[in-house]
Amino acid sequence: MSEILQTIGENQVKHFPTGEEVQLKSFWADNDVVIYFLRRYGCPVCRWLAKNVSRLQPIFDSNNVKLVGMSPQTQGSDEFLKSKLFSGELYIDEKKKCYKDLEYQQYSFFGALMALKDKDTQFLSQKAKEEGISGDIRGDWYQMGGLLVIRKGGEVLLNFKQQKGSDHVENPEILKALGIDAAFEEASDKPAECDAAACSM
Repeated sequence: MSEILQTIGENQVKHFPTGEEVQLKSFWADNDVVIYFLRRYGCPVCRWLAKNVSRLQPIFDSNNVKLVGMSPQTQGSDEFLKSKLFSGELYIDEKKKCYKDLEYQQYSFFGALMALKDKDTQFLSQKAKEEGISGDIRGDWYQMGGLLVIRKGGEVLLNFKQQKGSDHVENPEILKALGIDAAFEEASDKPAECDAAACSM
C-alpha cells in the first residue's frame, strides 16, 4: 500500500446524514473506489461535476466500484443531499485532515476573485445553470479538491489535484484508470456564453 494511503487511511470521516464515523481505508477494503473531494457542497460547479461523475454509476455498479463524495464542511450538505445530484455516498471531513494530507491547494483571496473571471469556470457554471443546478456562496471559497481512484486493497490508480475550481477528471479517464472498457452517455458540451455573474464560487 502506498504511503499516502497509509496516511489518509487512518483518517476518520463522518457519513452524511447519519453522522457515523468511519476510517477512510474502509472505502477500498472490499472494492475499488472513486472518491470525489468537493470544494464545498454549495458550489454550482462542484454540483455539476458531482452530477457528471454520477453518470458512471451504472458502470460502477457492474464493476464493483464504490463512489464516494467528500466535503470539508457541512454548509450546504442538506440541500446537496436533497438535490439527488450525486449517486454515491456522502461524507464530511470536518477537520480537513484528508485535504491537508493530500496537499490540496487553497485559493488566495486574490485568486478566488480572479476565479470569477476564469473562462473554464464560467463555462461549467453555465452548463450547471442550463441543467437547473444552482448554488450558494456559503462556506469556504478557498479550498481546492481533487479525485482519487483506488484499487481494492489499496493501490492508487489516479491521484488528481485541482489547480483551480474548474479542474476535473473527464469520465473516460476515470474508467481508463479503473481498467474498464465501457461506453456511456456523455454530458452535452454545447458552446456556452457566460459572464462572471453566472458563477458563484
